[in-house]
Amino acid sequence: MDRAGEVQVLFWRRTDVAGLERLVLHIAEEAVFVDSSVICVEDGGFQIDHRWRLSSNWQTLSLEVEKRVADERTRLLLERVERGWAVNGNYRPDLDAAEEPDLSVTPFCNSLPIRRLIQERRQRLTLDTCYLDAASMTVELSRQRYERLPSGRVLYVDLGVAAGFEAELQINERGLVTHYQGLFERVIA
Repeated sequence: MDRAGEVQVLFWRRTDVAGLERLVLHIAEEAVFVDSSVICVEDGGFQIDHRWRLSSNWQTLSLEVEKRVADERTRLLLERVERGWAVNGNYRPDLDAAEEPDLSVTPFCNSLPIRRLIQERRQRLTLDTCYLDAASMTVELSRQRYERLPSGRVLYVDLGVAAGFEAELQINERGLVTHYQGLFERVIA
C-alpha cells in the first residue's frame, strides 16, 4: 500500500506517573497508519509498542500490541473481521457490539470516537469498545460515552470496565487529545 501522505509525530507524557509516548501518525489518501511506543513506570515498568491500521475514515482495521517487561514479550493482534473482531486470529463473538478498540495506555484511541462525534455533528456519542488492558494484555467489551463541551473540550465517561470514571479531554482541530484530565498531556517537540 502506498504510504505517501502527511506524517506527524506526537508526544504525550503521563501526568499521574512517569511515562512518555511517541506516536507517528501517517495519514495517506487510502489509509491511516499509527506506530507508537509507550514507556512507563506503572505496574513495575513496561514498554508498549502499538501499531494501528485504519481506513481512510479513521475506522480501525487492526491493532497490534507488543508489551515488553524485562526480557519477556507478549503480543496481541486485534483485527476487525466480517462478523466483528478477532484476537490473535480467534473470532471473539463477545466483542461483536464493539465499534472501536480502546487501548489503556494511550489517549490516541479516544480520537477515533471524538472524530466521529465531530464529523457527525453530534452532542453525545455512546459506543461499545474492545477494551485492551495493557497491564494484563486482555480484551473485553466495554462501554463509553463522549459529550461535547464548549471550547474544544469533550467529557469522557466510562460506562463499562471502569464505570464511574470521568475525565475532560482537550482536543485540537483534528480531534486529537492535547490534554486528558489526570492522565496525559501533549508535549510539543
